[in-house]
Amino acid sequence: MIQSETENNTFPMKSKTQLLKQIFLVLGLMTGALLLINMLPVAGAAVISPEDNPAAIANLTGGETSLRRLVLRIINYFLGFLGILAVIMVIYGGVTYVTAAGAEDKVGEAKKIIMYALVGIIIILLSFALVNTILGAGTGVEQ
Repeated sequence: MIQSETENNTFPMKSKTQLLKQIFLVLGLMTGALLLINMLPVAGAAVISPEDNPAAIANLTGGETSLRRLVLRIINYFLGFLGILAVIMVIYGGVTYVTAAGAEDKVGEAKKIIMYALVGIIIILLSFALVNTILGAGTGVEQ
């Protein structure tokens, strides 16, 4: 008996309306993020008034006087933490794979862990590059 391609496909096709909703949601989120990034200098100017002591603010924020650079530093630390966590998951998946002793279910689980951790590392690296390109362009300082 010959099966059609739709019967073999494990991922069901999405309806056109659902696909359009997802596209508009992603575009809306991207537009909102870009608007937020463009408003960061204005928000930073509103937060730091002339009566404030810029030296005290710089000491409290690790030497950062710009809100954009401070956000960039926080995001970079967070992405670094996620990168370390993903590498730990690759190591855990490798240990699980080695200690599976040929059990197919454990080998399959270990392969999934490694694959998802590697996909996570790729996403983290891409987001690191994207965030540093977009937020780093506004700071005028190369990191």
